[in-house]
Amino acid sequence: MEITFIPLILLYIFRLKSLLERADDSPHQVVDTSGDKLMVGINYYIIPVPTKCSSSGKCKGNNGFGLAKIVANNKTCPLDILVVEEHQGQPLTFTPIHGQKKGAPVCVSTDLNIEFFTQTGCPQYSSVWKIDQFDRSTRKWFVTSGGVVGHPSWRTISSWFKIEKYEMDYKLVSCPTFCGYCRVQCRDIGVYEDQNGNKRLALTDTPYKVRFQKA
Repeated sequence: MEITFIPLILLYIFRLKSLLERADDSPHQVVDTSGDKLMVGINYYIIPVPTKCSSSGKCKGNNGFGLAKIVANNKTCPLDILVVEEHQGQPLTFTPIHGQKKGAPVCVSTDLNIEFFTQTGCPQYSSVWKIDQFDRSTRKWFVTSGGVVGHPSWRTISSWFKIEKYEMDYKLVSCPTFCGYCRVQCRDIGVYEDQNGNKRLALTDTPYKVRFQKA
């Protein structure tokens, strides 16, 4: 009995150690301003930091993200993503590349789509975020609408973003990793203020700290 008992114990310990290491390596779940898990299919506001939030998770007197028309080069569509002053912005949803079932948790460092829960005013374009083509006049890559939910491939590579932990809060980044052969640039999503005072989301070297409040 002793000859078989010891190997069984060792096998059990090895398997337990393996499971614990796998759990430690699993992505951390994103939490909202109430301390609850960020979930697929639920509407949220992206709240820039710093901001004041109550113990119940409600944030007041802050800015938010919204869709707006930026008239440039006689082009009004698709709509761009802007920081809206003194307004919580428009609600949106997050859809990870895996675990798209409603109520599933959203984890950091996971490729996902971001979609406004609103009409765009541009019927031919969706309200899904994507990185627009390079703007030569400003030398910026702006975040705009007209992206695609799901269907991961090189054709939809500009529609994928990530939530990353940033200090005590979070930041948004463009750095899709599901496509091993795609050439991508990994950059933070920051804010570029144009000559008209519009605060547009764009790829930058300065992260924009955010939180997520349930709508």
